[in-house]
Amino acid sequence: MSHRSFLVILHDAVAAILAWCIAYLLRFNFDIPPYWGKGMVDTLWLVLPIQIATFWIYGLYRGMWRFASIPDLKRILLAVGLSSLLVPTALFMSHRLSETPRAVLVLSPLLLVLLMGGSRFLYRSFKDGHILLFRTVEPIPVIVMGAGSAASMLLRDLSGNSAWRVVGLLDDEIKKKGRQICGVTVLGPLKDVGKYARRLDVTQVIIAMPSASAGVRRRALELATDADLSVYTVPGFDDLFSGKVSISQIRKVELDDLLGREPISLDIGGLHDLLKGKVVMVTGAGGSIGSELCRQIAAFEPSHLVMLELNEFAIYKLEQEFSESHPGISIICAIGDVKDSARVSEIMLRFLPKVVFHAAAYKHVPMLETINAWEAIRNNVLGTYTIAKASIDAKAEKFVLISTDKAVNPTNVMGTSKRLAEMVCQTLQKNSNTRFTMVRFGNVLGSNGSVIPKFREQIARGKPVTVTHPEIIRYFMSITEAAQLVLQAGVMGRGGEIFVLDMGKPIKILDLARDMIRLSGFHEDEIKIEFTGLRPGEKLFEELLADGELTERTPHPKLRIAKALAMDERWLEDLLNWLNQQIIPEYETLRIALQYWVPEYSPTARSHPNN
Repeated sequence: MSHRSFLVILHDAVAAILAWCIAYLLRFNFDIPPYWGKGMVDTLWLVLPIQIATFWIYGLYRGMWRFASIPDLKRILLAVGLSSLLVPTALFMSHRLSETPRAVLVLSPLLLVLLMGGSRFLYRSFKDGHILLFRTVEPIPVIVMGAGSAASMLLRDLSGNSAWRVVGLLDDEIKKKGRQICGVTVLGPLKDVGKYARRLDVTQVIIAMPSASAGVRRRALELATDADLSVYTVPGFDDLFSGKVSISQIRKVELDDLLGREPISLDIGGLHDLLKGKVVMVTGAGGSIGSELCRQIAAFEPSHLVMLELNEFAIYKLEQEFSESHPGISIICAIGDVKDSARVSEIMLRFLPKVVFHAAAYKHVPMLETINAWEAIRNNVLGTYTIAKASIDAKAEKFVLISTDKAVNPTNVMGTSKRLAEMVCQTLQKNSNTRFTMVRFGNVLGSNGSVIPKFREQIARGKPVTVTHPEIIRYFMSITEAAQLVLQAGVMGRGGEIFVLDMGKPIKILDLARDMIRLSGFHEDEIKIEFTGLRPGEKLFEELLADGELTERTPHPKLRIAKALAMDERWLEDLLNWLNQQIIPEYETLRIALQYWVPEYSPTARSHPNN
């Protein structure tokens, strides 16, 4: 028994003694006759063990007073109620019932509930800062935007948080005006946030509308930032229901909150069949997508998780993370180049992975367009072939290639290299028992080298945010969502399919820049936006399907299958000979060759989707 449990038992024993004695005092108006006083003391030593034993049986010493709540009060009521029945029975059987006034048998349980329950909730109030005598920090006044179920949950949680004090609610539902939630009044509509903030001397607001559309949340953000208020938000409902976080874990509004993406529905049973108890390998494990794939794969308890990465520091960080977050998962951190067939074969044949996720790739379009073009082709195409061929030799069951929307009607080397990688996998599928699956998606928010970290850095330095073109648009999704859909495609793939992810509506990069400036607490007159012109190989828009490709529905609402023509073995042999040549081709020669290997490759970017 811990010392804390001993102290709680001692407390309840004292409470039981006090309740019994006070009941006698009340019965006799604080003047207990000697006969009844002797009976009070004699019967107490029979009553006390019964009550403590009953409290133990009902688990009153397993809970934590810091989080005392209604269920704890129910347990106290049940335990005291049972003891109030057992005590008269024990007194009757010991022939001492006549020594106990009937009023004491009624008053004692009531007093005991007050003493035990009151002390527990008084302790929680003290720890939560409800008792003003002990409050050292004055809470910050805040307005909550939203007056629904999320706001109600938030108010209940914040009532025990000394850092925040909700002074008003705002909601566009007219009938809610003047009503109260947890003692806080709904003041008016969202558009009046500035007026009420000035009136109540508030500088911060919390958006508590996790189930509202992205448009509604965006409007709330704009209204608050236009009023020069700092804006926070509550976690999304999917995180709340999963138990990852509580409603009171307030944070700054992020871009993900404005995307309006619906939670992913995963085939959990299928993922368990695919991953549980198997050796799973992820290439490019140190990258944004690769590392998130590793985290999500770990939740399905593979027997071993092989993480292949060329960057030593990236794989070291991942090893440190997994040693803390997933100590029960057997991980293998392998350093190696996906183009190195000897190293790849050594790892594959040693660990014999059943499922391989190939996320290793060079992806930065402008950097790969000129001096690094040949290296991009070799890494993204030859690297894919090397990993894919080794997977076949190791008798892997499934191979999942992470592709990109830039592989559709490519206008740059990077996109063309990924389309070639798809074609390699489709060709290998023809004579292989390993099932190859390709997954295309667009930009991932916050991934390494993406536009988001760049904008964030520019804003932090007070520099203008640079956008290449006012009309440029891109598809975006979160890293978590991208990894989940890759896993889902791995479950559904039967061999040779190119899965196209539902990327939702495309977003203007200009709007993204404006959102980031606003989320950082600035206005456009403080952080300017500059247009720099399209970079080499950059499109104004991205497509998810190439011309002539057809799509098929799948059972999953966010996945479709693109059917594309696969090449033959002679084509693959010629491609490998070209990739293994010792002379590095000039950039213009390389672009001409790429048009032969990928006929839809066009170095001239289109200006509009309808062109």
